[in-house]
Amino acid sequence: MILNIYKPTGWTSFDVVKKVRNIIHEKKVGHAGSLDPFAEGVLVIGTGKDTKQLATVTASLKSYEAVLKLGCATATLDPTGSVTEKAAIPVLSAKRIEEVLQSFQGEQTQIPPMYSAKKVAGQRLYKLARKNITVEREPAQIIIHTIELLSWKPDTIEFRATCSKGTYIRVLGADIAARLGTVGHLTKLVRTQVGKYTLETALTIEELITKWKSSAA
Repeated sequence: MILNIYKPTGWTSFDVVKKVRNIIHEKKVGHAGSLDPFAEGVLVIGTGKDTKQLATVTASLKSYEAVLKLGCATATLDPTGSVTEKAAIPVLSAKRIEEVLQSFQGEQTQIPPMYSAKKVAGQRLYKLARKNITVEREPAQIIIHTIELLSWKPDTIEFRATCSKGTYIRVLGADIAARLGTVGHLTKLVRTQVGKYTLETALTIEELITKWKSSAA
């Protein structure tokens, strides 16, 4: 079974996996690409023999909507981390922001953040980061297929991006801020689509519980 679950803010992706496992009483449960705890939205879950399909789903294009706060950088590149730097914000215009966003479209390399679940030499980066250990990370090849400005204020930019597997929107946000001449971090991140699985068809955990109980009745 493949499930399209809406991961709420504050949950880890593994929290969702454990919850689904308990609801449907299936030991074999996995997900197709983790979401940061502060992020929300589409998390594709596979159960039983259908976990074999997750590799294909993980390779699908993913779409996100993000809010970037300018003038303040954090260790995690999101609201959960300590402030590491503050900087003045230049006077911006919609034209300037759109030019910078478009400059990120296409193939490029991106260095995974220390606060991530990626493994280097068998160790999760976030576990090293929590010990104040920074290690060298190999740049990953990614593709930003589309990126567009949704709205903006003098210190905040809301944008939408569709990208390849392995893209860190937190890193993209920090890079956008840098190219605008300041620093920044994401305050909100919503994954709106993974391949054919969309936000509109995602089930909350509560909806899954109700649906599962009614099907079992």
